Amino acid sequence: MRVLVVDDDPELLDLVMRALERDGHRVHGARSCAEARSALGAEGADVVVLDVELPDGTGVALCRALRDEGERVPILLLTAHGEVPQRVAGLDAGADDFVAKPFAVAELRARVRALGRRGPVDRGVVHRTGDVELDLGARRARRDGTEVPLTTREWAIVELLAGRGGRVIARSEILDAVWGEITDEASASLDVLVARIRRKLGTGIIRTLRGQGYALGDA
Repeated sequence: MRVLVVDDDPELLDLVMRALERDGHRVHGARSCAEARSALGAEGADVVVLDVELPDGTGVALCRALRDEGERVPILLLTAHGEVPQRVAGLDAGADDFVAKPFAVAELRARVRALGRRGPVDRGVVHRTGDVELDLGARRARRDGTEVPLTTREWAIVELLAGRGGRVIARSEILDAVWGEITDEASASLDVLVARIRRKLGTGIIRTLRGQGYALGDA
């Protein structure tokens, strides 16, 4: 994949770039919002790793501007440890995921792989299934017109399913895209989250096809 890493800390930038290069990605670095825009225009990217604090603006503002311009590339924000409002603002601005500093490099690598497999999201689309509306642009779920809060991973699951319409997605593919790994722990977590999503949005929001996987909405 083509990965753009944006961070003004030269040591951290070098660390992340080297780690992603070891995974076989083609990695470019930028140290500011302006450099990030230039790199996206020149090289493009399949995933952007974007620090929140940059010398000429914030990663959150850059993320929002890119989304407003129709940029669909998956964006992973690097946020300050424990700054929940910062992470919420980032997700509201259109970021796809976040990692809090300090972070384990292995986790960052897994999340980049997962975002790359998930691919770009058509954020202008609103999916409707029964009384449920999934607004991919605003990252909002509503039921009977009332907003229903979803966690980051709950949203990642419904967003992935929405991107395939009513087509079935294998369980292993969901684990790979959302967790970045296929393990017993991730599988158990998927069961819990699917049950929780059904409680929040109704039992018909996710279909289980035994031996195949999951699909969005009614048959």
